[in-house]
Amino acid sequence: MSNLYKLALPDLTENINTNLTTGLSLEQAAKRLKENGPNELEEKALKSPWKILWEQLSATMVVILIVAAIVSAFLGDYKDAIAIMAIVILNALLGLNQEFKAEKAIAALKKLAVPSVKVRRNGHVENISARDLVVGDVLLIETGNIIPADCRIIESANLRIQEATLTGESDAVEKDANFIASTDLPLGDRHNMAYMGTVVTYGRGQGVVTATGMKTELGKIASMLQNVEQEPTPLQKRLDQVGRSLIAGIILFVTIIFILGLLRGEDLQLMLLTTVSLAVAAVPEALPAVVTITLALGAQRMLGRQALIRKLPAVETLGSITVICSDKTGTLTENRMTLTTLASVEKIMDITRETSDSNKLIDLNLIKLLLVGGSLCTDVILKVGAKGKEAIEAVGDPTETALVVAAAKQDFLKTNIEKTLPRVAELSFDSDRKRMTTVHKIKQLPTEISFIAKFLETESIKDFPYISFTKGAVGGLLKVTDFILKGEKIESLTQSDREQILKTQNQISETGKRVLGLALRFLKSIDTEHLEEKLIFVGMFGMIDPARPEVKAAVETCKKAGIRTVMITGDHPLTAQHIAKDLSISSNGRILTGQELDKLSLSEFTSLVDEVSIYARVAPEHKLKIVEALQSRGQIVAMTGDGVNDAPALKKADIGVAMGITGTDVSKEASDMVLLNDNFATIVSAVEEGRVIYDNIKKYIKQTLTGNLGAIWVTLIAPIIGMPLPLLPLQLLWLNLVADGLPSVALGLEPAEKDIMRRQPNNPNENIFNKKTIIQILWGGILIGTVLILTGYFYWINRNPVWQTMVLTTIIFSRMNLIMAIRSSKDSLFKIGILSNKPLLGAISLTIFSQIAIIYVPFLQRFFGTVALSITDLVISVGLSMIIFVAIEIEKWISRSKEDNKINLANLHSDINLG
Repeated sequence: MSNLYKLALPDLTENINTNLTTGLSLEQAAKRLKENGPNELEEKALKSPWKILWEQLSATMVVILIVAAIVSAFLGDYKDAIAIMAIVILNALLGLNQEFKAEKAIAALKKLAVPSVKVRRNGHVENISARDLVVGDVLLIETGNIIPADCRIIESANLRIQEATLTGESDAVEKDANFIASTDLPLGDRHNMAYMGTVVTYGRGQGVVTATGMKTELGKIASMLQNVEQEPTPLQKRLDQVGRSLIAGIILFVTIIFILGLLRGEDLQLMLLTTVSLAVAAVPEALPAVVTITLALGAQRMLGRQALIRKLPAVETLGSITVICSDKTGTLTENRMTLTTLASVEKIMDITRETSDSNKLIDLNLIKLLLVGGSLCTDVILKVGAKGKEAIEAVGDPTETALVVAAAKQDFLKTNIEKTLPRVAELSFDSDRKRMTTVHKIKQLPTEISFIAKFLETESIKDFPYISFTKGAVGGLLKVTDFILKGEKIESLTQSDREQILKTQNQISETGKRVLGLALRFLKSIDTEHLEEKLIFVGMFGMIDPARPEVKAAVETCKKAGIRTVMITGDHPLTAQHIAKDLSISSNGRILTGQELDKLSLSEFTSLVDEVSIYARVAPEHKLKIVEALQSRGQIVAMTGDGVNDAPALKKADIGVAMGITGTDVSKEASDMVLLNDNFATIVSAVEEGRVIYDNIKKYIKQTLTGNLGAIWVTLIAPIIGMPLPLLPLQLLWLNLVADGLPSVALGLEPAEKDIMRRQPNNPNENIFNKKTIIQILWGGILIGTVLILTGYFYWINRNPVWQTMVLTTIIFSRMNLIMAIRSSKDSLFKIGILSNKPLLGAISLTIFSQIAIIYVPFLQRFFGTVALSITDLVISVGLSMIIFVAIEIEKWISRSKEDNKINLANLHSDINLG
């Protein structure tokens, strides 16, 4: 029954079988309640906690960690086993907690329910529980009510309803019982309907219930919210790929090493312990801890930038974002109507910009009169703080507030003007007239508009102690206007003048602005019946909710970072187009409305979605459709929103971003991130942080696998060339502890690289092990392993007892050099600065000190099987460990040189073409 707004009241009555005068009978109401159930939002059965726990524990990386913990316990390394299992349990609990977010979102929706309502049944007004409402009930509506079910308005008296929870637009919507639509309309344009969860801000009325519970528009949102399935984040997918690759690689290598050791004649138990230790060492069990700590620290930094992260994986996902779908009001704009344009009959002036074009300047006296008249003809309460114009606070309707604030900023304070022109009568705004008139006693004309005194001195209008100002829709205003103010003359309003005024109005409207006209009249006495007659047309106002000043730069940053910005709004298409043009959001100006979206199938829309960056007059299902279409094109989508209507799309998006100031509880519970300042630019800062985090996690994986490959390589080659095992089982575990411990965690604190927001987004389908990374891991690991095998072989062949200690020391020092070398993927360590990550420097220093301790402290020597190195041997070890650092720095230098050559070649071609 979603098209009931198109039916005339007699047809509506027949359709839902009710009596609009007496309401339903008690028998009818009871029968319908039994058939359709109570008027409440239903909750979907939640997934079993045991099932959620199993899903958490069956992830590939978690399985590897559990095996590693079991093996560590088998080897007697209980501390390692306990640490690994603690990580596993922590991750499982976090996942279990996040699965219940949907329940909280539905609970927030249910807060919008109303405890009791007034209905007409059996011809009498009764108070009943909102749960007992049924289709056909006649509902009494008053100012301050929350609408308890979807209703068709059957009586309205200046009725206005704030529908931001559904449409996202904060302006209250006028409701008209006589309105009947001839075509399909979006929710925001259905002026004869009221919807569950919306708020009555003005007037009164009656409505007949057309839908209850889950069949309401709010119920549809709840249903969508429950049925939306969240996909794993890009990081979760990548880590699962890493886990599968590691299992295959580790099994292959340790099997080869085990067989080669046995063939060489090594002891079976020793080889078993060695291969198991090597397997444990090869597993980056610190990875979940590094990821969790890195994400948590990133979330803490984001909080300092006004972004509250609700779900840790969202931090990294931000780095993969390719499209940001942003609400307009309050996010891209200031959420504050602002007077930007003043107009006479044919001249339009933008008062926000200085202009030297005299053709666009309207008469100065007319500007003053418009500002003063517009300010007086409002119900706004103006407060001016101690700082004067810098501390103006206006309370009232957003459109009227714009007029009063604009006048105040030009020193035309409403409070001052009212002292000489006090209000003595008024005609309030209503939806039929679409006008408001205030009458003021002329004690003394303010200096600002003293020029109109000459009108009072003329014979035709002398002895007029009152002046009235009327503002409203220009078309309606012209119906009661007979004269026009031109310069300092009052002339009869001609048909040519009327046409020119409407033409000027259209010019302003085409820029997305809301237009109001202003007229005045001099009065001998106050006669409210004839107050709005023979008015003198003064001019027009153009108002808009302007774009936030910092957003344009943020959108430009997004473009450089390969991120497309899409505007989704419930506002008028012209307004959306103007803001999008102002912010350079759309290059082609292509726009789709909710009605046009309804006519497209998902496949048809999917083929268009990459071309459209502006959506207007959208409903909740449209937002969800947009997100799904973008995701089907392989995009990683961030969606912003503040209303109940945004919740399904927020949950479906890869990153749901709720507004902290204007956002509802429902939108916040469905989101991954909350903007504490409701500012689009904050999203861009969060994206940068997400990219940094992904970079740092990738650096950790790269360095740990490169180092682990070095250990595997030396252990693999040693038996082939006739050497004993170069590293004992306990030494392998020590290597694993110190190399993948604090330094790896501190690597997660690495600052952003300089080009972080000039790169394309991380490809969500790209494995961390892309071709370039695999090559770097292979040659780096083999280089470390080769240095180690040559070192060990040289000392072993010369029967030097320190040979195993040299291998262990050199590999640990090499791992520290490796970490320092890969801190930046492009720039030299000396350019980014050795001290730019002080926690990492501290962690490396502690690791080196620990290694020195196990070499020279006697009881540690016995425990780890080490031998004290001479100063010469220690210096040689340090020198050999520098080889990997130098090699990576050379590789980065070659890469930079190639990139510079490409840029120079491109510039040369450009110069030739220009020439």
